[in-house]
Amino acid sequence: MSSSDGIDVSTPKPTGMTYAAAGVDIEAGDAVVDRIKPVLKRTHGPRVMGLHGAFAGMFRLDYNESLFKRNYKDPVLVACTDGVGTKVMLAIEMGRLDTIGIDCVAMNVNDLIVQGAEPLFFLDYLGLSKVDPADTADIIASVARGCEISGCALIGGECAEMPDIYKPGDFDVAGFAVGVVELKRATDPTRIEPGDAVLGLASSGVHSNGYTLVRKIIAEKGLDLAATYPELESDRTLGELLLEPTRIYAKSIVALLRGYTVKKVVTGMAHITGGGLPGNLNRALPADVDALVDRSSWTVPPLFDFLRKHGDVAAEEMDRVFNMGVGYCLVVRPTFADAVARKLEKSGETVFRMGEIVAGSGVVRYG
Repeated sequence: MSSSDGIDVSTPKPTGMTYAAAGVDIEAGDAVVDRIKPVLKRTHGPRVMGLHGAFAGMFRLDYNESLFKRNYKDPVLVACTDGVGTKVMLAIEMGRLDTIGIDCVAMNVNDLIVQGAEPLFFLDYLGLSKVDPADTADIIASVARGCEISGCALIGGECAEMPDIYKPGDFDVAGFAVGVVELKRATDPTRIEPGDAVLGLASSGVHSNGYTLVRKIIAEKGLDLAATYPELESDRTLGELLLEPTRIYAKSIVALLRGYTVKKVVTGMAHITGGGLPGNLNRALPADVDALVDRSSWTVPPLFDFLRKHGDVAAEEMDRVFNMGVGYCLVVRPTFADAVARKLEKSGETVFRMGEIVAGSGVVRYG
């Protein structure tokens, strides 16, 4: 391109070393930002402020009564961060990138609601070898889908292209969630006492823990991710079952807690992740009680028995690594246990009456 006086004013092509030649494509990153704009907007409510692509997201907490249903009088912010672990390697192997972000959101918000908090907003971090705009947008879209399921806003994140750290095709995804709880409504484990009932909510599968062991079983036993197995009692392939996203319990739990504005019928909660029931339900207990759990109160999904048999994994190890079909637990006052179960079932949860709280030393026991 030339000006009217014949002077060349076109943008010169870069000479010498460039960022793109070194492995980082800024234009591809910009393309991702453009692709995900409408996806992010779907997660935004009137509390979200600021522009898409800003340096930081803004979220209004002390909000206007004329715009919102209620104000927090003594708000406590609750925050957590987590990732998906090596389940991403299974997603990469199967070429399925449209669910893994749901797992990322779930692992965070399921922890957050244990404190009695309402999820407010979420930020994601995606580190990868190369930004492919379509694939990267799929991952972020699945994060946004998790936020929609959770009822929280995706207000920002980071997409880092690092070919020197990640092998071609590799990526990792992690997230950071913030919620809020009214101080007097926050979970208080010291209120748990003998006689309280333990309720369990069904998991959607393996969720996002134990995948290093899962992948080792698959590799060493020559299992086919694309195959269906009669033992799994499903027409879905092994890979599809293993990639089933972590169930998000946020809306069910938030709705339940909002239904009890005076009485605090829920005395404790636990997100069942790595460590299983023995390593997570115990975290909700004070030091002078135990949770006595009846194994016959729920049916362990076939997928777990499939992994146990093919991997020759001891039953104690299965309990210690996997959720075994129970993804979330609540401790409730016994006179309200049936009512709480009904409310959760109306929200779409499968509920198990798993046991009760007894005098003890802060551990989970099977009876």
